[in-house]
Amino acid sequence: MNCQLIQAGSFGLHMEWSQFYITDSSLNKALRQQYLSLPQGPFCQVTYIWIDGSGEGLRNKTRTMESEPKSVADLPEWTFDGSSTGQSEGHNSDMLLIPVRMFRDPFLLDPNKLVLCEVLKHTREPAESNHRNKCNKVMEKVKGLQPWFGMEQEYTLLGVDGHPYGWPRLGFPKPQGLYYCSVGADRAFGRDIVDCHYKACLYAGIKITGTNAEVMPSQWEYQVGPCEGIEVADHLWMSRFVLHRVCEDFGVVATLDPKPMVGDWNGAGCHINVSTASMREEEGIEHIEKAIEKLSRRHEEHIRVYDPHGGEDNKRRLTGRHETSSIHDFSAGVANRGASIRIPRQVGQEKCGYFEDRRPAANCDPYAVTCEMAVTCMLDDVHE
Repeated sequence: MNCQLIQAGSFGLHMEWSQFYITDSSLNKALRQQYLSLPQGPFCQVTYIWIDGSGEGLRNKTRTMESEPKSVADLPEWTFDGSSTGQSEGHNSDMLLIPVRMFRDPFLLDPNKLVLCEVLKHTREPAESNHRNKCNKVMEKVKGLQPWFGMEQEYTLLGVDGHPYGWPRLGFPKPQGLYYCSVGADRAFGRDIVDCHYKACLYAGIKITGTNAEVMPSQWEYQVGPCEGIEVADHLWMSRFVLHRVCEDFGVVATLDPKPMVGDWNGAGCHINVSTASMREEEGIEHIEKAIEKLSRRHEEHIRVYDPHGGEDNKRRLTGRHETSSIHDFSAGVANRGASIRIPRQVGQEKCGYFEDRRPAANCDPYAVTCEMAVTCMLDDVHE
C-alpha cells in the first residue's frame, strides 16, 4: 500500500503547526524515572556544552567516563562536527571542545556532570563565536582591580508555536501593570518552570541569586552574581542551558529575543552590574563617575557588542520607552530606569558601591559584554 502525504488543507482543516508537535513533556515521566534510577556503577555521564556558530544557541553531547571527575583537569578534550553547528566547512569540520568549568548535573543527578566548553578550530585558534578566549585574557589583566559583575537575565516563555505562554489565543492579556512581581493564576504564567529552574541552578552550583516576574506577562528574570572576572559569564551561560533543558521537560520554549512582542509591551534585557574594589570603598562614587564618563565616550562601540547582531536586535528594544534609553543617546542618572546607566539610590546615598548598565540585550554574549566593560572602564586603571 502506497503511503501518501495528505495535507490538512485538503480536508478543509486549518491547523496550526503546533498541533503536530510532540514534545518530551507528553512522554511518561514515571517510566523515564524507572530508567534514570538504575545504578550506573563507577561510571559518570559527562555532558559537554558549547556555544554554536550563531553566538546564541547552545549545543551539547554526553560521554561516559570511568570515574567521577574532580575538576576540569580530569576532563579530556573532545571534538564535534562544526559543519552542523555553523562553525566550520564540511571538508574540514572537526572542532575542538576544551572544558573550562564543571557543574553538577541537576537532570541526571550526582555523580554526573555538566561541563561548559570553549570551542577551538583545528589550528587551536578560538572559533569566531568563542568570545570567552579574549574575555579571559582581559580579565587576567584587570584581576588586581577585583572586578565584580552581576547580570540580570530576562526571558519570555512561549509555546512551541511561538505564542506567549498563558496569553489568550485571540486578543491580548490585560495591559502591563499587573504582572511585575505578581502572584495569581491570572497574571503569573509559568511559575513552575521558574521554580524548577531556580532549584536546578542551585543544585548545579550556579551562582543564581534571585528571580522575579517581569513587567510583560510570561516574562521573567533571574540574577547571577556577583562573581569576579570571567566567572559570571560562565555561570550565566550554564544557567541558560539549564533554563532551556527545564523548558524542554515542560514542553515550553524560553526565548531571549530582546523584543518578542511588538506594541506596548516591555522588551527583554540582560542588565549588568559592575564594580571594582575602589568603587566599593568609601567615596568610591568618584570611581563610579569616572567609569561612567569613559562609557559615555564609547557608547556606539558598546551598542555593537551588546547583542549578537551588532546592535540590530537592540534597535527594536532601546527606543526610549518601556524602561529603556534610546539606542542613539547615552545617559546616566540616580535611580533612573530610563537611562543607559543607572546608579542605584542606595549607592547615591552611601557614595560607594556599583553601577548598572541597562543596555545589553537579553540575547547578549556575557563574555563580549563583560570584556567590553573591562576594556572601557578598567584597563586604563591597570596601566596608570
